[in-house]
Amino acid sequence: MPAVSKGDGMRGLAVFISDIRNFNFRNKLSADNDSLWKVFSRCLSTLGSRTVAKGKSKEAEIKRINKELANIRSKFKGDKALDGYSKKKYVCKLLFIFLLGHDIDFGHMEAVNLLSSNRYTEKQIGYLFISVLVNSNSELIRLINNAIKNDLASRNPTFMGLALHCIANVGSREMAEAFAGEIPKILVAGDTMDSVKQSAALCLLRLYRTSPDLVPMGDWTSRVVHLLNDQHLGVVTAATSLITTLAQKNPEEFKTSVSLAVSRLSRIVTSASTDLQDYTYYFVPAPWLSVKLLRLLQCYPPPEDPAVRGRLTECLETVLNKAQEPPKSKKVQHSNAKNAVLFEAISLIIHHDSEPNLLVRACNQLGQFLQHRETNLRYLALESMCTLASSEFSHEAVKTHIETVINALKTERDVSVRQRAVDLLYAMCDRSNAQQIVAEMLSYLETADYSIREEIVLKVAILAEKYAVDYTWYVDTILNLIRIAGDYVSEEVWYRVIQIVINRDDVQGYAAKTVFEALQAPACHENLVKVGGYILGEFGNLIAGDPRSSPLIQFNLLHSKFHLCSVPTRALLLSTYIKFVNLFPEVKATIQDVLRSDSQLRNADVELQQRAVEYLRLSTVASTDILATVLEEMPPFPERESSILAKLKKKKGPNTVTDLEEAKRERSADVNGGPEPAPASAASTPSPSADLLGLGATPPAPAGPPPSSGGLLVDVFSDSPSAVAPLAPGSEDNFARFVCKNNGVLFENQLLQIGLKSEFRQNLGRMFIFYGNKTSTQFLSFTPTLICSDDLQTNLSLQTKPVDPTVDGGAQVQQVVNIECVSDFTEAPVLNIQFRYGGTFQNVSVKLPITLNKFFQPTEMASQDFFQRWKQLSSPQQEVQNIFKAKHPMDTEITKAKIIGFGSALLEDVDPNPANFVGAGIIHTRTTQIGCLLRLEPNLQAQMYRLTLRTSKEAVSRRLCALLSEQF
Repeated sequence: MPAVSKGDGMRGLAVFISDIRNFNFRNKLSADNDSLWKVFSRCLSTLGSRTVAKGKSKEAEIKRINKELANIRSKFKGDKALDGYSKKKYVCKLLFIFLLGHDIDFGHMEAVNLLSSNRYTEKQIGYLFISVLVNSNSELIRLINNAIKNDLASRNPTFMGLALHCIANVGSREMAEAFAGEIPKILVAGDTMDSVKQSAALCLLRLYRTSPDLVPMGDWTSRVVHLLNDQHLGVVTAATSLITTLAQKNPEEFKTSVSLAVSRLSRIVTSASTDLQDYTYYFVPAPWLSVKLLRLLQCYPPPEDPAVRGRLTECLETVLNKAQEPPKSKKVQHSNAKNAVLFEAISLIIHHDSEPNLLVRACNQLGQFLQHRETNLRYLALESMCTLASSEFSHEAVKTHIETVINALKTERDVSVRQRAVDLLYAMCDRSNAQQIVAEMLSYLETADYSIREEIVLKVAILAEKYAVDYTWYVDTILNLIRIAGDYVSEEVWYRVIQIVINRDDVQGYAAKTVFEALQAPACHENLVKVGGYILGEFGNLIAGDPRSSPLIQFNLLHSKFHLCSVPTRALLLSTYIKFVNLFPEVKATIQDVLRSDSQLRNADVELQQRAVEYLRLSTVASTDILATVLEEMPPFPERESSILAKLKKKKGPNTVTDLEEAKRERSADVNGGPEPAPASAASTPSPSADLLGLGATPPAPAGPPPSSGGLLVDVFSDSPSAVAPLAPGSEDNFARFVCKNNGVLFENQLLQIGLKSEFRQNLGRMFIFYGNKTSTQFLSFTPTLICSDDLQTNLSLQTKPVDPTVDGGAQVQQVVNIECVSDFTEAPVLNIQFRYGGTFQNVSVKLPITLNKFFQPTEMASQDFFQRWKQLSSPQQEVQNIFKAKHPMDTEITKAKIIGFGSALLEDVDPNPANFVGAGIIHTRTTQIGCLLRLEPNLQAQMYRLTLRTSKEAVSRRLCALLSEQF
């Protein structure tokens, strides 16, 4: 920053502040202006003004300020030849008065005039005033923009910095429209100073966050990535923040940043603290840059390049190793910085979910934090382990800490940490530990904080149902749950119990016996009375043979609770009584007396009165056969998503539950010894006052699918699973995008998302297909099928593993496809998915991106060897050439990335024309190996390409040429 001359002391401002100092002005500052006050104070210190202190009289302060405002107004109006020093002084006074909480309605033009000054202090005050006081709708905005443009074009780094700071501080849409195209040029210009690059990167980030549609993506995007290699770490830090935000919206544009980020991260984590002295924070080298680089890498899947992937693995191992080293300082700043890098590294390991060794090591490291004295570390460790528990590689390692987590649940003082402990127990639960975890959660529930009781109830109910090998345990658990926390047991929970008991014949007698015994307690929660009334009304006959639970005893037990219940529960009990009339004729007279009593027939509640009248009449006039028909046992509920799980998803957000459910289903075959049984039906049951007879109601219709669109294929009339749908709209475009990449979303509509993750080596490959249910309703009879023509079956071997036929709402299932290239091929297999959603048959087909170039192995060649081989493949049958118009911007870096993604090696300094691209590789099949050379010649002026491919087989040349031509 330029030095401040003695003349810049602004004695008049100092005198004014000296007058105010005794007026207790500090109390006038609002909370909103606090940060501005700090900025202004720094400016005053720069300008040499004296310290400001508290004073006494508010009235005197207002009087002095009004006097000064009048003086400044007269100066601005009367003296047209005010010099820059005076303008600066008066504008500074106005800014100071505004920070005291007073309105300022003049002086804006004088502040704008200061922007044209060549003195730093005058320009600084002008920009500060504009940042604080000028509205984006002001009439002066055009003048301000012109002044900013002049400063940006001045190439004076100090003035450029002030202008960029002003743009970022205002951050309005108008600013974005005016400068969003200019700032990227400053950022990537070769002659821009480091300090200006930092400001430009952060300014562009601010504009992108406020108006992303106004920041154009162009040639600068590929150049800004290379700022990660800048020697100035401040520039790298600012650029990393910008690239991370941009990559979240446009991942393909910034994919090349992965290798550069890994390279920079490697240099940081392997360096000693003395190597980066200016950026070392309490013996931790560049911790904030490390965190930003790790977050950038979380925008992408694991690197496909083995060298980059290996280097990244080494970095993560180094971070984990450093966490085990003794601290170099006892100060909290050292541990905070060190742990910040560690937790971000663990987040990246979890995001990649591909290195079992790293996942287990991360889990063990987090396990050490579970008993740390620092509450924040315990919280973060529990939160991270919740995500680790969803990985098939680290789930078992997480389970080893179950006792520590249970102890935290019992002894932790902080309620937020206890809640994370509950989440972790829920995440690590499987059939091997379900009973232990449910028992511990029930035990904790008796003393749990009221704010988290409902969530614990939902989780206990879900776990008890999901891992109930013996449904008698499930019934016991839910009844215990109602006993302990009845007020927090929502309707969804006891509805679900009814659904499961009705749908499972093997548990009905036990449920009736258990609920009968539970109702004998002197004080029963009303939810237990609801469950008891429903179950005994349906299955009380199963225990009526025992004298201790005879029909009359059952009736008397229920009726003893009748007068203590709310109206909806009484309505349910009346329905139970009429059911008893059908099940137990011997208690018919007793029940009729109850229904005939004045308390029922003349009840003030219309619902209860109507039921009593109707049920009494029904029991009197209907014959035994009619009564048996009308009051027959409830039919099984149709299969639908668990309403408890839906409620938990709504409470916690979709990602929390969905990820865990997905991972548990993937683990179930290995961890639990076999696939999980299909869940019991999950219809939404009637309201508590619903008529158990079903006389006036029909079962609720299943929710229909969303309105169909071009991307949603619904076969309304045919249920035939043999009918294969035509390719979905956009399937060809998505297929073409996967020619040069292996991971991403292949298809998506309102119901279903299909993602791919694949890897190939020589003639073998493996593809992971992820099917995501985007709705809250189960997919039933979910059947994905790979369809190949006869020729393709001969040349390409595909082996698939079956998937679970039921896909829960919001969940995801995975299918593995093992691939072998037997011989060269031109077609691609079709993936057909058929399933039922809401009773409607769905049929979707997409092309699966298994193409010949996936079996490329890159081959490095010197220039002499390349052209020697090029001449050998010169016969007309071996060469295919295509001249075509460019479909995308002709960017050198993007072209290189696509050629490498296509599978061939990119040979540098081989072609005499440096603008051309040359590649070489070998197509591997089971029967043969086919060498391939390619040459891509761009014509920027004509916006055209010429692509030449030479291989030893004409069909291979044609296929590869057709595939690669579509990429440019």
